[in-house]
Amino acid sequence: MTPVIEMADLVVRYGSATALDQVSLTVNEGEMVALIGPNGAGKSTLVNTLSGIIRPAAGTLRVAGRLAHVPEGRQLFGDLTVDDNLRLGAWGSKQRDTSWVYDLLPGLVRLRGRRAHGLSGGEQQMVAMGRALMGRPEVIAVDELSLGLAPMVVADLARHLAELNASQGVAVLLIEQNARLALDLCTRAYVLEAGRIVAEGPCEELARSPEVAHAYLGGPIEEIS
Repeated sequence: MTPVIEMADLVVRYGSATALDQVSLTVNEGEMVALIGPNGAGKSTLVNTLSGIIRPAAGTLRVAGRLAHVPEGRQLFGDLTVDDNLRLGAWGSKQRDTSWVYDLLPGLVRLRGRRAHGLSGGEQQMVAMGRALMGRPEVIAVDELSLGLAPMVVADLARHLAELNASQGVAVLLIEQNARLALDLCTRAYVLEAGRIVAEGPCEELARSPEVAHAYLGGPIEEIS
């Protein structure tokens, strides 16, 4: 399989504090990979480094092709319409036609003329996903898909993300505090704690791990199976 993201021994520091300590991670072409961990583990630091917002102090990082970032909290332009927010995802490109995104995310069609600040949290997250897709990425990094959203809304967004992966072949790195969601949705996962990768492997195996179950899934495996 061809890697679209390769991190090796990545170190990120904020002054004297180390946020990521020799983190290695790979996402292959067309793959869905989860990065789970508690608040403060360094998950957002990792994705911000991946997107070039933060510069690493050491290690190597390679992204093959175009990467799009769906940031934590959506970060839309509230006074702009949904359609204008989508077009901003293709900034710098001549290909700014939004019609194909509406085909992929038909729930946005009725919202296209509405201003983003008037949308629900789930609708805003859908716009943020569509904006990322406007860059025609080979890989998309989604930071906290479920943040502040009702379970039914999260399930709908997760279904859309899985469909995008299957139909478009877009690789996904899902950075998520909701470990159950991430392990159900993805095929492989990494567990980040205090800036270090402490476990990795197929999601099915990690979900069976007593340590992961106790720490992230609310109990031992017999209680969650």
